[in-house]
Amino acid sequence: MSDAIVPDPVAVGSASRESAGARILDRGYRRYDGERRGLRAAVKSLAVQTMQRSLGIRRSFWAKVFPALAVVIAYVPAIVFVGLSVLLKDQLDQAILRGNREILPTYGAYYGFVWAAILVFVAFVAPEVLCTDRRNGLLGLYLASPLNRDTYLVAKALAVTGAISLVTLGPPLLYLIGLTLNGRGPDGFDGFLLMLGRTLLAGVCVALLHVSLSFAVASTTTRRAAASAAIIMILLSSSIFAEVVVNSGGLSQNFLVFDILFLPFELVYRIFGTGHVDRSFAAMSTWTIVAAYAAWTLAFAAFVRYRYQKIDVTR
Repeated sequence: MSDAIVPDPVAVGSASRESAGARILDRGYRRYDGERRGLRAAVKSLAVQTMQRSLGIRRSFWAKVFPALAVVIAYVPAIVFVGLSVLLKDQLDQAILRGNREILPTYGAYYGFVWAAILVFVAFVAPEVLCTDRRNGLLGLYLASPLNRDTYLVAKALAVTGAISLVTLGPPLLYLIGLTLNGRGPDGFDGFLLMLGRTLLAGVCVALLHVSLSFAVASTTTRRAAASAAIIMILLSSSIFAEVVVNSGGLSQNFLVFDILFLPFELVYRIFGTGHVDRSFAAMSTWTIVAAYAAWTLAFAAFVRYRYQKIDVTR
């Protein structure tokens, strides 16, 4: 005899009578009736979200450790030098009277103490915000909004530039303000404004080239670790190559334009008008440095745009 369960006719009839009163009130999708803030709000929202992600905000504790550590390392030299200018004020005054003014680093030379922190920070920020979107399919979701490929990249670039500015702009500003408050800054208010403008320009210049390079590398892969390793390798190998062909190969110093690692820092020295990142750069004209910097930055940016125009996206 079968053990199948036979439905109760009374219960079925009762359920049918209850469902007979159901009605379909509407069909399809309902239009969005809220405020439409447009493209500008979409770019701003994505930029803010991207910057928060790059700094580990609203993420796990371990996602915050590395960005915080890199930022702290970049600020340590400024804090130390400002502290020394306060604690050793009398000794510094005596050294200056004896003609020794090189005890504290110049504003341009400050980047020599933090370039490694900048390199590591840059190598991990862009892959985190670009590779993840393509690997997880978020790029198609973003492009279903008012954003297109160009405005998406603009929002990402603004966010990453802002994040990198924490290590390229913040520490030199702290150094300038700290020395000024201690009476060792530029002479007069006009001198302070001039140095402030140079500091802002230097920090932005260092950030822009690194952002364009890191975006160019991150646009070629969805693997964050591979992109980070490639960024570090390109920067270090470019410096080694330029150093070898100029100093060991006896070629013109103009081949140092291939030193992508130290080219922006040499531009910083030119902005402040003091010294050089290396004596090899001394023979190069400022216009050559500026032209090479602009060429690299624009070339990397153009490559990123080309790559993203060719990427297939499923919305």
